[in-house]
Amino acid sequence: MIQGPDDDGPTASGDRRVTESVATARLDLTPLAPVDAAEMVEVLAGDDLYTFTGGSAPTLEVLHARYTWQALGRSVDGSEAWHNWIIRTRPDGKAVGFVQATITDEGRQAEIAWVVGLSWQRRGYATEAAQALVTWLDARGVERITANVHPDHIASAAVARRVGLLPTDRLVDGERTWQRAPDTQDD
Repeated sequence: MIQGPDDDGPTASGDRRVTESVATARLDLTPLAPVDAAEMVEVLAGDDLYTFTGGSAPTLEVLHARYTWQALGRSVDGSEAWHNWIIRTRPDGKAVGFVQATITDEGRQAEIAWVVGLSWQRRGYATEAAQALVTWLDARGVERITANVHPDHIASAAVARRVGLLPTDRLVDGERTWQRAPDTQDD
């Protein structure tokens, strides 16, 4: 179920201006804001979370700066629309991860990603949130959805498959590109 205010139509990138809240059976996806950094530092802690993506857990300062930039909603040149949500459990509203979509090509393409903190993994949250994200993109007419997943990351590959993405032969920075097959989009 998609909630939030209507806006005045597509922007130059073909996407809506507003990142709306999205509700699922167990989760609320709330639009990311810089204030979320304080809670998300704990969610994104732990070296094991970065086994496949590289890097390390961000500090509060780094995460706040990142969220301030991401909350702008688009790249400086306007060619990308950024939609970022904090995944929150219901009814307590506790942050457990995030999902994001970078929309390009006049709103026709989106690259998606998901991260669920170590303490909340193996509960189906990533799949539930990623499926809600795909549904949100479908409602906006996005035609091509991709995600990049490390070839050894079995859990993320399972999420990609569950939301209708299939592996391709394309590698980007050591990650396999997964893409939705054209016949899997709901009409």
